[in-house]
This record gives sequence, structure tokens and C-alpha cells, in this order.
Amino acid sequence: MNESLARSMNATTVGSGEETLILAHGFGSDQSIWDDVVPLLERRYTLVLFDWCFAGTVSDRSLYDPVRYSSYEAFADDLISLVEEMNLKSSILVGHSVSGMIACVAAVKKPELFRSLVLIATTPRLLNTQGYEGGFELSQVESIFSSIATKFEEWASEFAAIVVDGPGSRATDKFIASIKNMRSQDVALPLAKTIFLGDYRDILPKVVTPCHLINNRKDIVVPTSVVEYMQSKIMAKCDVTIIEAEGHFPQLTSPEKLAHIIQAILA
Repeated sequence: MNESLARSMNATTVGSGEETLILAHGFGSDQSIWDDVVPLLERRYTLVLFDWCFAGTVSDRSLYDPVRYSSYEAFADDLISLVEEMNLKSSILVGHSVSGMIACVAAVKKPELFRSLVLIATTPRLLNTQGYEGGFELSQVESIFSSIATKFEEWASEFAAIVVDGPGSRATDKFIASIKNMRSQDVALPLAKTIFLGDYRDILPKVVTPCHLINNRKDIVVPTSVVEYMQSKIMAKCDVTIIEAEGHFPQLTSPEKLAHIIQAILA
């Protein structure tokens, strides 16, 4: 990325609070995923939002290189560079899903980068393995890859309905629109492989930045067993809040609850 990262990643700043929150979206979405949360937080905090290079809203589609971004390391490097370019000091990173683990990788590389991490629906590994319940069997993941490759539009609608709030809801429709904005073969498929096949459990004991985990009680992507695992492995102080709700996107389905929890954490 030769031009300003802030420009290429569509970084925006709203609000005027003394504390700065960086809101980082996950797979298949962009910064608009936070639209219902921003008005609830911007009067108290300064909010920084951005789009990862894989987001459909990024104008330069060549920024996402599936080889370079085959691990979270490159994403973490982008995050570090963005924070440094924007001269953000002692900020709080609020990361959803894959962004939560990217933030952990970045925090291990530069422990002074963030004052704390708020990790929403975050997992270090999605695949089940001996002694670890990630939520997915390899056969399920391979079926996801096949669907992305052969029937992306249909898969996007089905996947969104499963992980958000069922078919036809406003929240589900919002995610469908953003995920379909990705390109199936060029972006969605290699990125899905990076996420679903990744294993970052070894990062957790190296995290010395205070963390707070937020998860819906019934999240088909991140079961509560993963939350318990993460809390037990993260080196730093790590608290947990479970929302009595379903789905992988509390910022879409329970924005008021999520904003209240974030405010309570930071109070």
C-alpha cells in the first residue's frame, strides 16, 4: 500500500470524547456494520472506523493479495501501521470476529499499542480438534468452501441467515448486502480459508493487554466453550460478558445492549 493507509482503508473519525475506540469489522462486512452502535457511543468517545482491504467498499480491489493475507500477521501489520499513521495513543480496540484475533496478534507485536482489547465473538480456531471445541468439523468447512466457489450468491444469503438473525430480518439483509459486495473467487474464498483453517491458540498466552470478551449466548460460529477457553489462556486480565441472545453479530441484532456493555466496561 503506497498511499496513505487511512485513505486506502477508508478510515473515518467521529465523536469527540477523550477516549478513542477503534471499531474493527470482520469477514464479509465493512465499517457500516457498526452503524447502529456509532450513534450510541459517539457522544462519549472518539470513534475510529475503517475497512479492511477485503471489504467490498475499498475502491482499490488490488489491495487484497491472498498470498500476503494468508495469515493474520499481514492484517495485524496493517492495523499497527494505521494506528501509528493516525497517531492514536492509548486507544481501545473493539474487534469483531476475525478482527479480535488480528488485534491480539497486533497487541503481541506491540503491547503498548492499545490500552485494552474488547473482543466480540472472537475465536482463535474454528475447527474442532482433540480437546478443543471450535464449533466446526473439517467436512463442514470444506462444504462452505465449495459453496463459496460454486454458488456464492446463494451461499451468502444462506450463511447470513444462519449467523445473523434468520432470513428476512433487517440485520440479516444488511450483512447479505455487504458480503455479496465481496468477490467470490478473488477475495471471499481465500479469506474464508485463512479464517476457517487458521489456528492462533498459541497467541493467547502472549497477550498482556487487558481484554474483555463479549459473546452472545447462542453463537453458531463461536460457542461459549471457546470464550471459556480464551479466558483461561489469555495472559492478561480477561473478563467475560455473555449477552442472552443469538447470532454472531450483536452490533446488528442487539446494538443497544452492546453499546451499554462497552460503556460499562470502560467506565
